[in-house]
Amino acid sequence: MADTATAPLITNHRAKPAKAPSIDDTIEEYMGTTGTVQLLKAVLLAFASAFDAQQVFISVFTDAEPNWHCTGSDGTCSDAAASPCALPDGAWAWDRPAVTSVVSEWSLKCAGPVLVSLPASSFFAGCLAGGFLLATLADSHLGRRKMLLASIVSMSVASALTAFSPNVWAYSALRFVSGFPRSMVGTCTMVLSTELVGKKWRDMVCVAGFFSFTLGFLSLPALAYAFRDASWRNMYIWTSVSSLCYSILIYFLVQESPRWLLVRGRKQDAIEALQQIASLNGNNITSSFSMLHACTMQEDAAGSSCGDSVFATLHSMWQRPWVLRRLAAIMTVSFGVGTVYYGMPLNLGNLGSNLYLSVTYNALGELPSSILLWLLMGRINRRSSVMGLTTVAGLCSLACIVIPQGAARMAAELVSFSAACTVLTVILMYSIELFPTSVRNSAVGLVRQALVLGGVAAPVLVALGRDKSFLSFSVFGLAIGCLGMFAAFLPETRGKSMSDTMDEEEQKEADVANCAVHHRDSSNSDLV
Repeated sequence: MADTATAPLITNHRAKPAKAPSIDDTIEEYMGTTGTVQLLKAVLLAFASAFDAQQVFISVFTDAEPNWHCTGSDGTCSDAAASPCALPDGAWAWDRPAVTSVVSEWSLKCAGPVLVSLPASSFFAGCLAGGFLLATLADSHLGRRKMLLASIVSMSVASALTAFSPNVWAYSALRFVSGFPRSMVGTCTMVLSTELVGKKWRDMVCVAGFFSFTLGFLSLPALAYAFRDASWRNMYIWTSVSSLCYSILIYFLVQESPRWLLVRGRKQDAIEALQQIASLNGNNITSSFSMLHACTMQEDAAGSSCGDSVFATLHSMWQRPWVLRRLAAIMTVSFGVGTVYYGMPLNLGNLGSNLYLSVTYNALGELPSSILLWLLMGRINRRSSVMGLTTVAGLCSLACIVIPQGAARMAAELVSFSAACTVLTVILMYSIELFPTSVRNSAVGLVRQALVLGGVAAPVLVALGRDKSFLSFSVFGLAIGCLGMFAAFLPETRGKSMSDTMDEEEQKEADVANCAVHHRDSSNSDLV
């Protein structure tokens, strides 16, 4: 009796096995609190987005069409003429030296919109090809750091060679080469910078990357104004030299992501990277790395059960109609947004206002919309936000057709571009929530490529609108406004948990369908 009374009540219960530590928890444990030095290194890394922005929008100035004026006094020329193409030689001249733009240097004014838009379209085509062919290298063989360095160096070298282009064909080919590695700069920058700091500072590092992109955009009008009477080739030389110098700093100051090293099974390299980060944070790792080993084995076991090829992931999505419906709808919306996001800055020369101020206003227009969205992301519905913002962007773009040149027209264009910037952020977040973890990277990558595909079409529309601005503004407005309505075919995801597998997401879809059927049957029975 006494023995029974004093025996522990939980003797017959089996203890639950301890949960294996996650990679995030393990890295957080060993790195400790993110120190000032490590945070500054992450912010320095995020500054790569500035050079990304420069290469995306540099053609706004290098490929701009300069103003011209009449030189003859025999009455054969009129400054009010829409184009000097029908005028005889010597009757007109450019306001600035011909070398200030590729259009004036290579006499592309009368060559047709296809040839004029070829360099910018080639750049975005290179981004499109690079996005498909290089996307898996940062997760497999090269890693984040090597992929970022290779992308920046390749982009910079191609940009420097672009300055020596003898004709528009070589120029377009080098723009394609520059866009090919550029496709990975933004992604690798965001991933690596956030993986080098603790959870508390990840949002700040992401915001730092956004501000860096805006600073890079803002630097272009200042640089272009400094070289306003010099050759367009100076723009490419200065931007490429600065990005090459930056890549040297990254090579010596930034280490590889410990998380990626753990996933790849490189335990010793991960330990060395964690020790370097911990030392910068003022911590010394004196304990064993038992948590790290357990975490690595768990990740390896999880990874072994998944497909190793991105093509296997695409095949998995292809077999499920609901995935294809979501992917088709969100990619259609993304394409429409891409035409405005990339096309509006290129189309600033058709507004009839000061080009330098117009680009500056557009760059500044990204700041308030994105900051506001960052603060309100947890409170807004994704589907209705996409439809509302694309409608605003489309209406403002169409308004540019009827509004005369001046401040009002510039304001309408700025609102359209700001709405496109905001909806772009919503779409990327929406894409992450729409697809389960097993296919999320591939799905989001396809959505981003649809955005770039819109950028490929944008320069052609801009070239068509140089003589008839209503062509570009009308297509921009209809594209983003009408294609944005495809978001109505997507489910709402705000406040809902994200699935990890296809089966889990399909079960959610079945539960929602059953709930809808039950509600309809109940309503019909009430009517009876």
